Amino acid sequence: MPELPEVETVKRGLAPVMEGFVFERVTLNRPDLRFPFGDDFITRVQGQTLERLSRRAKFLDAQLSSGDRLFMHLGMSGRFCIDQPGAPKDNLGEFVYAHDTNPRHDHVIFHMSSGARILYNDPRRFGFMELIAPGKPSRLDHLGPEPLSNDLSAPVLRAALKGKKANIKTTLLDQRVIAGLGNIYVCEALYRARISPRRMAGRLKAAETEVLTRHIKDVIREAIEAGGSSLKDFASTDGALGYFQHRFDVYDREGEPCKICDAPIKRMVQSGRSTFYCKACQG
Repeated sequence: MPELPEVETVKRGLAPVMEGFVFERVTLNRPDLRFPFGDDFITRVQGQTLERLSRRAKFLDAQLSSGDRLFMHLGMSGRFCIDQPGAPKDNLGEFVYAHDTNPRHDHVIFHMSSGARILYNDPRRFGFMELIAPGKPSRLDHLGPEPLSNDLSAPVLRAALKGKKANIKTTLLDQRVIAGLGNIYVCEALYRARISPRRMAGRLKAAETEVLTRHIKDVIREAIEAGGSSLKDFASTDGALGYFQHRFDVYDREGEPCKICDAPIKRMVQSGRSTFYCKACQG
C-alpha cells in the first residue's frame, strides 16, 4: 500500500495540472470503489475549482471552491495517471507493487481546465473518494501529527506512547499516534534507532524516544526526496524515479546480511504485517 512518501510524490505530480484549475467534466465509470461515490458526487465536483491540493497522512486532500473537501485514498492498487495532448502518459503510483494498466480499471476521469485528463485506475478497488461538506466531521479529524511537522517532537511521541502495552511496531502504525506512517518506514526507523519491534511501546525511555523521533523524520524525509519506494521503475510527472527501495536497511531483506553486523535480517508477523529487523542490532 502506498505510504506517506509515495502519496506526497503523487500530490506533487498532480498539483501542476489540477491546483487552480476547474473540473470541467467528471466521469464515473462505476458507482463505487471501496465505498459508493454518492448520487451527488458529479454535481458537487463538476464546475468547481480545485483551490488547493494537499496531503494529510496517506490521503490527498482537495479543497474545492464550493467549500467541499475531496479526500482521495489510493488503497492497495490505486494510482493516478495524467493524460495531456501531445505529452506522454505519466503514471503516478508505481510504488511497491506492480499495477495493472488495463484501461477497464480507469474508474474515475477528471477533465481539468488545464487541458489534462486525470485518470484514477484501481484494479482491486480498495481506494476511495469521499466528499466532505464544510464543517462536517471527517475520517481525518482524529489523525496524529504529521511526521515532518513541528507538531511531532520527542515529548509529544513519549506522551502518546505512555501506558501503551502493545509493541512499538504495531503502535507506530496506529494513525492516531503519528499520521501517515506505514509498514515500510516503521521497520526502517526502528532499525536505525536500534529498537526491537517487540518492545512494549510504553516502556521506551526518554532517550530512546528522542532517537526514534529523529529517525522517523529522517527516513520519511529521505524517502520523499527519493520519490518514494518502487520495486519496478516508477517515473513521476517530472521523470523522477522512486529509488528509496535501494536504500532499504531491513525491509524486504529477509536472510540478507545486516549492513552493520552481518547477522541475517529476520522476518516475523505482527498484527498481520511483516516486520523485518536485525535481532543482533535491535536486541
